[in-house]
Amino acid sequence: MSAITVSGLTKVYPGGTTALDGVDLAIEDGEFFALLGPSGCGKTTLLRTLAGLETATSGTIALGGRDVTSVPPGRREVAMVFQDYALFPHMTVTDNIAYPLRVRKVPAARRRETARAVAAELELSELLDRRPGQLSGGQQQRVALARAMACRPRAFLLDEPLSNLDARMRLSARTFLKRLQRELRVTTVFVTHDQAEALALADRVAVMENGRVRQIGSPREVFQRPASTFVASFIGATPMNLLSGAVAPSGRHVVVGGALLPVPAGLATPLTAGEPVVYGVRPEYTRWAPGPAEGALSGEVTVVEHLGSALLVTVTGPAGAFQAVADEDAPLAPGDTAHVVPRPDRTLLYRDGVLLE
Repeated sequence: MSAITVSGLTKVYPGGTTALDGVDLAIEDGEFFALLGPSGCGKTTLLRTLAGLETATSGTIALGGRDVTSVPPGRREVAMVFQDYALFPHMTVTDNIAYPLRVRKVPAARRRETARAVAAELELSELLDRRPGQLSGGQQQRVALARAMACRPRAFLLDEPLSNLDARMRLSARTFLKRLQRELRVTTVFVTHDQAEALALADRVAVMENGRVRQIGSPREVFQRPASTFVASFIGATPMNLLSGAVAPSGRHVVVGGALLPVPAGLATPLTAGEPVVYGVRPEYTRWAPGPAEGALSGEVTVVEHLGSALLVTVTGPAGAFQAVADEDAPLAPGDTAHVVPRPDRTLLYRDGVLLE
């Protein structure tokens, strides 16, 4: 078993900077788990603390039920892949892959045999005699993964391993990494600031802010029902529209920029007439009305962005600026008057930044 349990983990650097503030996580055996958040949120510090490269100020870390909080990095049975791959430039691919086994004093013949076997799994057999400087970025990434695999760890810790690749190669590498993890069934913790990577790769995602975990859930859960306005604004290729409003006297509608919008379907939290709320709807969860309609937000089209198979349209009106997705052939242009109807089954309400259920 290689489940990872983190309880009350805190990391305070000299000078009083708190990088991790009471983090609790339960990562299941064989799970692909992503740590997602903006720069400075603590995700890399958390990964390095799991690896033993940083010392926790307080809290505990367990791997497979074993407390490893004070165990040195080399005895934690984890393998880390760094953002810059950290390959030895003077070593061949074979020697780079076999290096962890050399540190463990594994006989040379066995090291070479293991390196060849792992290289074959990652389609590196033709590159074993080359040095990192003779490899492409994608090939270097696979060598770094092969080195991590060679020591047969109980967990992979990946620190933004795709960030140095160009856009096309990143998509290819993402698919490869997902397939590899599924085949190996190794517990994997993946750090990224790219929400598209996290949503595409992970079984579950932890969204972090200021050293704290703000939400943990499946990609579908964090996309469709972000637990806070921070998560709502961070997750998604296009951020969620977060519009200020107030509860209507009936309690069944929200007034947003003069428009009367229905309360989200299934909302159980009681509302008070006149209380301020934030109305959330993703641009993808809207439809276009030919004219003024009940439950519609109206305004002037100010920006039209072509996304390939769709348009991202910015509309500015009494509710402020908001965005909606339209068909790629939609006859929309700046200056047009538009009417956008949010889907009631896909809208959310926030009070004091927290999702109302």
